Amino acid sequence: MKKTHILLVIVSLFIISNLNHAQQKGFGLGVVLGEPTGISAKFWLTSGTALDFGLGYSFTSSNSLFDFYADYVFHNSDMIHSEENFVVYYGPGARLKIKESTSRLGVRGVIGILWLPRGTNFDVFVEIAPILDIIPATKFDFSGGIGGRYFFN
Repeated sequence: MKKTHILLVIVSLFIISNLNHAQQKGFGLGVVLGEPTGISAKFWLTSGTALDFGLGYSFTSSNSLFDFYADYVFHNSDMIHSEENFVVYYGPGARLKIKESTSRLGVRGVIGILWLPRGTNFDVFVEIAPILDIIPATKFDFSGGIGGRYFFN
């Protein structure tokens, strides 16, 4: 299990170091409450696309150790007309659920609403993601949550 954690850290550091030149809005780190509950990170690739990651604990699943997900998300600021800066985002991704007895790997699609308060380095989001586990067997699931991140410039 420790080898998995080390590999996850190495891959994350590699991604961070290779994306710094493409980030127009920076790197954000925060928390997400829901399914799973844990850490949320976002790497902006352009002003309209980003990589969104989460690492957390599943409170609804027995014998669950942690969930890891990664999504490639598109942002559309034209869908919600408001004086505030609300953005709809959506995209494909993957989820890995590590359990004591067996682990699951699946594909997911995410849709959410992001609030970017003007003049701050924060964002607040709410999202839902249907999941289709494919390994070791096919199983349909949902995840979702509400969270916030601080962006480092």
